[in-house]
Amino acid sequence: MKLVGIAGSIADQSYNRTLLNFIAKHCEGVVDIEVLDINQVPMFSQDDDQTNSSVIQKLSNKVKSADGVIIATPGHNHTVPAALKNVIEWLSYEIHPFDGKPVMIVGASYHTQGSSRAQLHLRQILEAPGVNAVVLPGNEFLLGNVKTAFDDNGELKDQRTVDFLDTTLQKFIKFAKVINMIDADDYEKEDLSASGKVDTTVEGVDMDDPDWINKAAEKVNAVDGDTYVKLDSGLLTVNQLNYMLKTTPIELTYVDENNQFIYYNRFLPTEKMLAKRTPAQVGDSLTAVHPGKARVIKHVKQVIHMLRSGKTDLVSMPVPGGDSDHHVMHYYKAMHDEEGNYKGVNEWAVDLKPIVNEYLKQTGQMLVPDPNAKVDATSGASEKSETSVDATASASKEEAEEVKPEVDATSSASKH
Repeated sequence: MKLVGIAGSIADQSYNRTLLNFIAKHCEGVVDIEVLDINQVPMFSQDDDQTNSSVIQKLSNKVKSADGVIIATPGHNHTVPAALKNVIEWLSYEIHPFDGKPVMIVGASYHTQGSSRAQLHLRQILEAPGVNAVVLPGNEFLLGNVKTAFDDNGELKDQRTVDFLDTTLQKFIKFAKVINMIDADDYEKEDLSASGKVDTTVEGVDMDDPDWINKAAEKVNAVDGDTYVKLDSGLLTVNQLNYMLKTTPIELTYVDENNQFIYYNRFLPTEKMLAKRTPAQVGDSLTAVHPGKARVIKHVKQVIHMLRSGKTDLVSMPVPGGDSDHHVMHYYKAMHDEEGNYKGVNEWAVDLKPIVNEYLKQTGQMLVPDPNAKVDATSGASEKSETSVDATASASKEEAEEVKPEVDATSSASKH
C-alpha cells in the first residue's frame, strides 16, 4: 500500500513533519509513506488560478495515486494552519484529488491538547463539498508536549504512545483498503474525449479536423526541416528526428495527458501496421479513435487510469486472436516530466515472433511446450502491481475476438 503524508506546518522546525517522518520510517515494510513538501505552494487566489502549475499538479497527482493520505496538523489559534488550509483550497477548486480518498488525521502540539481543536476543524474541512475526503472516524492520535516527545534521532520516546499509534495505523490501513475497494471503478472518471486543457494543447484548431497536423503546426509556428532541436542527450534537426523515428521498426504512439492522440511514427503503410492508424486521426481524442466501441473504451480507460494514477508505470498485453506466425504485444508506458508529473502514454506495438525465430535460428535452439505452464492470455505485466494490471489491462478471453485490434489505446480504422 502506498500512502502520502502532508505536514500542515511549513516551519523549518516542524514537529508535525517530524511525526510524519517517524511514521514513515516506523512503517517501512508494512506500507510505503512519502512525506510531501508544501513549502512552495502559492497563496490561493481565484483571480490568479495556478491549478496547472507544476507544484499544484505534482501535489494533486501524488494524492491521486496514493491509496490514502495522512495529514499531521498543529493547532494555530485553535484551528489548522493557513498553509494547510491553502493547500486544501488549491486541491478543491478546479481539481479534486481528495474526492473519495481515505484520510487519517494526526497532530502534535506544544501543550497537552495535542491539536485536538485543529483536528476537529480539519475533519469538517475535509468532508466539505468539493473536498469530499473520507476521513477515518474516531481513532484520534493527539501528541501533546511534543517538545519532549522525540529523542535526538526523531524517535518517539514513550512506548505506549508508539503502541497506540500502531493500533491507529493498522485500523487506517484496513479502512483505506475497504474505501478503495468500494471506489474500484474510479477509472470510469477517465475522460477520453480530450476536453481538458494542458500545457501542450493547441487551441483554436478542431481536434477532429483531418488536417489537424498542418493547421496545429501553423498555429504554434512549429519548426521543421533542418531546424535544430536540442534534446536532453543530443542535437538533431527535425528531419533527422523524422528519419530516425520512421526507421525504428516498432510502432510508436504518443498520447498526451489530456488523452489526445498526437503522434505516431509512420514507418509502414496503414494496411500493414499492427495497430492501424492514419494521418487523419492524429489530433483526435481517444474517444474519437474508438467510435461506438463501448467495451473497448472501458479497457482503454482502465489502462490510462492505472498509468495516470501511478498504480503501475507499465501495462503490457498480447493482442488476442493471433496465429502461430505472430505474437503481437502492446506496451503502454507512463511518461513523466522531470518533476514527476504525468505527461501521457508512450505506446509501442511489436511482433515478437520474428525476433524469437531469429534468436532460435542463431542459437540452434527450439521452443518446446511446458506442461506445467499456466498461460494467462489477457494479463499484463508490471513490476509495481501485477494484480492490478491482471485485473484491468485487457479484455477477458470471451471478449478476445471482439477487442482484437482495438485493445491498442489509439488504434482503429480511419473514421474519415
